[in-house]
Amino acid sequence: MAEAQNSPKSSTSLGQGGPPPVGSTTAGSIAVAAESTVVSRMSAPPSFDVADFPVPHGREEEWRFTPLERLRGLHDGTAVGTGDGLKVDVQAPEGVTVEAVGRDDARLGKAGTPVDRVAAQAYSAFEKAGVITVAKETVLTEPIRIAVHGEGGTAFAHQVIELGAFAEAVVVIDHTGDAVLAANVDYVLGDGAKLTVVSVQDWDDKAVHIAQHNALVGRDASFKSVVVTFGGDVVRLHPRVTYAGPGGEAELFGLYFTDAGQHQEHRLLVTHNVPHCKSNVVYKGALQGDGAHAVWIGDVLIEAAAEGTDTYEMNRNLVLTDGARVDSVPNLEIETGEIVGAGHASATGRFDDEQLFYLMARGIPAEEARRLVVRGFFAELVQQIGVDDIEQRLLEKIDEELETVSGPGR
Repeated sequence: MAEAQNSPKSSTSLGQGGPPPVGSTTAGSIAVAAESTVVSRMSAPPSFDVADFPVPHGREEEWRFTPLERLRGLHDGTAVGTGDGLKVDVQAPEGVTVEAVGRDDARLGKAGTPVDRVAAQAYSAFEKAGVITVAKETVLTEPIRIAVHGEGGTAFAHQVIELGAFAEAVVVIDHTGDAVLAANVDYVLGDGAKLTVVSVQDWDDKAVHIAQHNALVGRDASFKSVVVTFGGDVVRLHPRVTYAGPGGEAELFGLYFTDAGQHQEHRLLVTHNVPHCKSNVVYKGALQGDGAHAVWIGDVLIEAAAEGTDTYEMNRNLVLTDGARVDSVPNLEIETGEIVGAGHASATGRFDDEQLFYLMARGIPAEEARRLVVRGFFAELVQQIGVDDIEQRLLEKIDEELETVSGPGR
């Protein structure tokens, strides 16, 4: 794998961060491109009003990789909620409050404002929002589980998960079934709180899922997000992190397996807006099949006030067959020289035949060797999940995906 890295330690602006484009290879079409600066990424200011966003045409920076014709009307206002398109079931241990509220609830939008037309449409069109609250100093020993199952319709949703000061919780959000879904998910962490969120996108083949995830991290709080994407026709997720006080930490992990014809897009923004906070981003993807397209945009903005920031982001992609395409764009913009460290890396390459040969030379059959190499590629991220049944299901899903393509290195 060719890898590009940039690790500035002084006052630097890297709005055009990332390596130059990489051309086609035998493993598929691979693109690693630079974009505009982080602060100029959006074509319109954040807003809760859908009318403040023009209908995208695909030429905008934030939409140029997305197949708009496959969004089923979510981007242009023609999608209409069916009322029966989504079933949500919440299983929560004692010490957790679960509510359904209207859009006038003050907790909605506290973690962040919609930054594109689909997110604004989702905010304008939901009927009831879900709010899950963990009281201060409550430490949960069992995860909160949110099962989101599509039943063939179109839905708009809003979910808030709020932790009081020094509370600790693990939340699993599991998406299955068939749906056209636009959603906003807010995570609000009080001072000293610890939240781990595992978001699984295991949709049926025709599903479309567009969502903005907003995390507001309090003073000395810790936020860990693990995004797992397998299913769906189009999945476009936009995790965003800001800090409410010094000492906050954010870890954003993601793994995706993009199959033939699928479009999976993960667009991240970490805004370091207060001093002495940390962030670490690691996303890995595997692709196979004709027309498989994965997009990863990793933006980190260190504002002038954010002295003492320590941040790093990395994206790695493993292209298993011809006909697959990756667009990987890391961006780092720094407005102060008083930082601990900042850097980014992006690497994309084909399946390593030497690794296969090494294992096969020791008597391991080709398909088993292939499975071991891919499992090893994802291993560090699988271990971040911390929920045994989800980890096992993920490993089984990887094996299932690999069985659809025969022959090593193809």
